[in-house]
Amino acid sequence: VQLQASGGGLVQAGGSLRLSCAASGRTFSSYVMGWFRQAPGKEREFVAAFNWSGGTYYADSLKGRFTISTDNAKNTMYLQMNSLGPEDTAVYYCAARPKYTSGSSPTSYVYWGQGTQVTVSS
Repeated sequence: VQLQASGGGLVQAGGSLRLSCAASGRTFSSYVMGWFRQAPGKEREFVAAFNWSGGTYYADSLKGRFTISTDNAKNTMYLQMNSLGPEDTAVYYCAARPKYTSGSSPTSYVYWGQGTQVTVSS
């Protein structure tokens, strides 16, 4: 499956952004779809995931601010990010792993998009 992330940009603290991840190549619902982010000098970290059979999952620190959603007809996943702060500045990646696998670490995911930069100014 090929993934294309978009929607990043520069936003002021307190603002919002919606990221998109368009998937192609195989049926969207065959995968668990995830969002990760990597800030400069830090490891890539889990943000959120969507499982067609099991619901949505969020990093504890992001619950209430970030919301994942999907449009099955468009094979697209979204990440709505609200109340952004400078600590949210990072490159955001979408990723996918087969439904029969498990785990929320980056190493659990097989397919990756190219990343989209999100910069939050204070």
